Amino acid sequence: MLEEVECWLARRSWSAADRPLDRLLAARATAGEAGRGSVSVVLPALNEEATVGKIVATIRRELMEKVRLVDELVVIDSGSTDDTAKVAREAGARVVHRDAILPRIPAVPGKGEVLWRSLLVTGGDIVCFIDADLKDFSADFVSGIVGPLLTDPDVQFVKAMYDRPFGDTAGQGGRVTELVARPLLNLHWPQLAGFVQPLGGEYAVRRSLLERLPFPVGYGVELGLLVDALHTVGLDALAQVDVGVRKHRHQDGQALGRMAAAIYRTAQLRLSRGHLVRPALTQFERGANGFVPRTHAVDTEERPPMCEIEEYVSRRAA
Repeated sequence: MLEEVECWLARRSWSAADRPLDRLLAARATAGEAGRGSVSVVLPALNEEATVGKIVATIRRELMEKVRLVDELVVIDSGSTDDTAKVAREAGARVVHRDAILPRIPAVPGKGEVLWRSLLVTGGDIVCFIDADLKDFSADFVSGIVGPLLTDPDVQFVKAMYDRPFGDTAGQGGRVTELVARPLLNLHWPQLAGFVQPLGGEYAVRRSLLERLPFPVGYGVELGLLVDALHTVGLDALAQVDVGVRKHRHQDGQALGRMAAAIYRTAQLRLSRGHLVRPALTQFERGANGFVPRTHAVDTEERPPMCEIEEYVSRRAA
């Protein structure tokens, strides 16, 4: 590990317990006076009726009603066929359908697409993304990663770090992280080798930075934002906070393969800005007469920085 990264780990890695709520509320008041203290929480959601309600209810109760740390809580529904939207709305979130945001640009499937569009329907100086499939959710996931942005004006991007159990086995979650993302970062962006969960879906970022970054539309969004943030604001503006344990729904091996391909493609674009000969991934499933190939397109599209979108610029100027 680079000496620079070792120093960064000591300076920019914290625990959620390092910043109690009373300290955050005081810092938020000061930050608000400087125009950098409002907080938006965004949950991208697709068929998450089993978990989204509890997450929304916890954030609303603990961080909007008991204390005023979060200003707005928005669930972006990316086309759920279950009761995700209904459950989220009843729990206290504002629910916006992905397709209702920026309709002049047709939406494409993908998590990054939803996160990108969320900037148009939120107003916080700090935007906090939380995955909607978390189990045993704690408000520390939000307050922990928002905290450094409120208390330290030099910090611009904060990732959550945590243990990821796989079933009953500790520390075995995050298979794509260990097999794909971590090797890529260590080999090509060694300054980012200190991030415990580089692909984690829980992170908070200053809007002033987010609006300057391109968004890969699919699974590569977390790696893409992290790499581009490094190049835009430098390592010392990035940080991570330990929030404990993250439990969520695990995907099967083929879904992980598609995720890995998208992440590799995102990295490849940033390394060379070249083109893959064939941006597709073929996987195999056993059928009645043997193995059947299934080919999936690899996400290759990216959305431009939001500060280049006319509707966003007009909205922010109003």
